[in-house]
Amino acid sequence: MQLQQLTRQVVFCLMTIGGVANVELAMAQPLTDSQGYVDGIAAVVNQDVITLRQVNAEVAEVTKNLRAQKIPVPDEEILQRQVLQRLIDERLIRQEALHMGFNPDQIDPLEAAELIANRNQMSLAQLRQEIEKGGLQWETYLRSLRQEVLIDRIRQQVIDPRISISDSEIDALLKSQGIDPASTKQPAQANEILEVAQILVRIPEGASQATQAELKQKAESLLRQVRSGADFAGVAAASSDGPEALQGGVLGARPLEGWPDVFASALKDTATGQVTDVVRSGAGYHILKVLNRSQAGNAQSAEADFLVTQTRASHILIKFNQITSDEQAKERIDQIAYRLRNGENFEELARAYSEDASAPQGGSLGWLSPGETVPAFEQAMDALAVGQVSAPIRSQFGWHIIRVDERRDRNVGNEFRRMQARQMLHQQRVEPAFDDWLSQIRSQAYIDNRLDPELSSGRRK
Repeated sequence: MQLQQLTRQVVFCLMTIGGVANVELAMAQPLTDSQGYVDGIAAVVNQDVITLRQVNAEVAEVTKNLRAQKIPVPDEEILQRQVLQRLIDERLIRQEALHMGFNPDQIDPLEAAELIANRNQMSLAQLRQEIEKGGLQWETYLRSLRQEVLIDRIRQQVIDPRISISDSEIDALLKSQGIDPASTKQPAQANEILEVAQILVRIPEGASQATQAELKQKAESLLRQVRSGADFAGVAAASSDGPEALQGGVLGARPLEGWPDVFASALKDTATGQVTDVVRSGAGYHILKVLNRSQAGNAQSAEADFLVTQTRASHILIKFNQITSDEQAKERIDQIAYRLRNGENFEELARAYSEDASAPQGGSLGWLSPGETVPAFEQAMDALAVGQVSAPIRSQFGWHIIRVDERRDRNVGNEFRRMQARQMLHQQRVEPAFDDWLSQIRSQAYIDNRLDPELSSGRRK
């Protein structure tokens, strides 16, 4: 198990102080801290306040985690600024999520932890032991998972619809891997997995040419530091603008083709332990380090068929959103479940009440292969016998009632490879697209950063 993948992008639980009245109240009641900031306010983000007390509490937590991971701890002032920037971004994400109808407080991080444990063939207790062995507190880890789930929901609603992948692009990727797109056999070739860390010098939205030149010089200076022997993780913690900076810049591990194109080009010929030249992307200037290279082989021979069990299923979906709360959606799905138990027709109820695109087809989802649906849905579906109807189950999309109509075993080598290729291409594009989205959110927000005034922007909303 890649522990760094499980623990990367650790974020911190924030206290939300909402509304203009609360901002004004906080400003009207000065606090004094040891560094002389009279009002005790570290930043104002639109109508939310981040206090120095919050920043310093997170600094203490980050310091403990960095030491546990044996990453050099930056100076306190630098660490305060890094932590504050992280908190600002998370406030912005939280605010946007609330506008979209996602309430972060309703996310249960234990569900995500159980999924991670299952995928790594561990119990929840074993996962907790592994996390704490790495020096991270369990509650901090759960808070990070809540943020990851929230970001994933935003990506699904805002970013995914913007990403279009054509069949010709999938064919081109498969051919670049030496795979015949028309073959139904599962090749035995091994894909190389690269674990990567980064230092990012972010370019603000609308930055002038002069500003961009200054930031490039900063990136080149950081590159000289790490090539002269400075600890990469320590430089990332002190200077990177990436969300993973305080975890030593670790981005995780994936196949070379799964990294953004500009990353893949730079990483292809970079040896383990080495760093790339400065790489320019839409987000800014990156310095990439290859932490590890490994082979993810396929145990099947090149002549083997790739057989999976497919399920033909139908469902009824009631969504929760800004208009319909989770509790209201659950009440509605319970009413539908009661009517089904009393003999009403599944297809007719699906057409009348389901809030999914499958409603006109009586809720039919067609044939589904493993991995095509979200884990909560797939787990409930797999537990049903043919002809059986589930009790209401919850996913990130809403509340479902599932019926299994048929099962079959099928050779899906070609479909599976194409699905994997599509996922790789999607992964290449989704993170840069999310970074662009967040950059736009920052540029439109009112941010009064009192620890680093140069990063303040916008007008009060």
